Amino acid sequence: MRKTLVGPRLRQLRRDHGQTQAEMAKALGVSTAYVNLLENNQRSLSVAMLMSLSDAYGVDWRDLIQDESSTLLADLRNTLQDPVFGGSAPDIQELRAAIDHAPRLVDHFLDLYRSHRNTLENMMRLGSEGMPDELLGSTPERIIHDFFRDHSNHFPELEAAAERLRAATPCEADDVYQVLKGRLMRVHGIEVRTARVEDMGQALRIHDETESMVHLSEALDHQNRVFQLAHVLCLVELPAILDGLTADSDITSETAVARCHVELANYFAAAYLMPYAPFFEAAEETQYDADRLAAAFGVSFEQVCHRLTTLQRDGAKGVPFFFLRVDKAGNVTKRFNSTSFNIADYGGACPVWNIHTSFRTPGVIVPQFVELPDGERFFTMSRTTERPVFSRDTQDRRLALALGCELKHAHRLAYAAPFNLPDEAMFAPIGINCHLCPRKNCGQRAHQPLVMDLPINTNRRGNTRYES
Repeated sequence: MRKTLVGPRLRQLRRDHGQTQAEMAKALGVSTAYVNLLENNQRSLSVAMLMSLSDAYGVDWRDLIQDESSTLLADLRNTLQDPVFGGSAPDIQELRAAIDHAPRLVDHFLDLYRSHRNTLENMMRLGSEGMPDELLGSTPERIIHDFFRDHSNHFPELEAAAERLRAATPCEADDVYQVLKGRLMRVHGIEVRTARVEDMGQALRIHDETESMVHLSEALDHQNRVFQLAHVLCLVELPAILDGLTADSDITSETAVARCHVELANYFAAAYLMPYAPFFEAAEETQYDADRLAAAFGVSFEQVCHRLTTLQRDGAKGVPFFFLRVDKAGNVTKRFNSTSFNIADYGGACPVWNIHTSFRTPGVIVPQFVELPDGERFFTMSRTTERPVFSRDTQDRRLALALGCELKHAHRLAYAAPFNLPDEAMFAPIGINCHLCPRKNCGQRAHQPLVMDLPINTNRRGNTRYES
């Protein structure tokens, strides 16, 4: 059994009384050297010494010998498992030595770590809006988002390449899959095969460069198989363009460059399947009817929405849209933005916004006029989108996406046509998230705002627990 060592507690008791070791020794009737040994845990306390301490300083001897080291040891070991510390963790003897000889330092260290964890959790709840720029700027997600926004989500080099390759083998939408499959084999020697779900695991596409083979999961529908082949074509045929685009940016880490190449290849795939000129013309003609455009170009609703955010060519600009996709928990899984709509940049966690309501009406477009706390107004339309289903055991992986624009462009959209635009009652007051929203009397508030104090009257019951 480990001896109970009280050195740090004894030292703190002496300091609390403003005494030197010699003065404490005189009060206890022992030598100064013995007090020094006790404080440095080189001697254990006798029963007689415990009684002397209790008499001289009026302390409960049980407080002195209370052993909290096992709890501290468990807390230290759990804390040091955090990857933030890296390297090899101190062994148990080192941890015990720290607890025995510097317990207050251990307490402060654990308090500092808990504060660090609380800060991180708060920032995760707040979303990007609440994070310091120095943290945001270092994440691949933010770097890539800024890269696309700096280019207004429009890349003429990829547009030109997509038009050139599409014009090389003109075909109807129904034949694009065979054209892409043929080009990959003819020009690059890459064979395309459809593989069983059991052989693919959770992967939807595998490009085996060693075998010069692209495997597409049978879980993909036809539209997504075509998109994946166009994606692969970009990676194998246009690496110089991809490298050139990222070389001229602030993207430096290997992970961020790879992620950016994936997003740029997705951009090319959309441009290949929906060539700019005919797609822009059809969008204007149909008043941006996404379902109609999807049918005309043989693509999915989500692919159309993504493509609509890229129509920023000089002389042929479409409506500047933002695009946002969330899962059932409200996590943002994809975003593109060429507007001033902050939610598209920082969240989507406002329950008043109908992007969340769309989960209750799968496949149905839910239009909404919204107003931010700063007075900016937008028109948004939300709808669910399906994910590949692998088997009967596959969970519901449905996502919701929102496409929106500033109010001044709403008259160009078929989805806004049934509404009386000047009607003030149509605008839903939304915010970035509850932690940062200054709105009062919101019946959907889920958190106390950090930006203000809401009034609480014990004689009233408000719409929520945060305001009365």
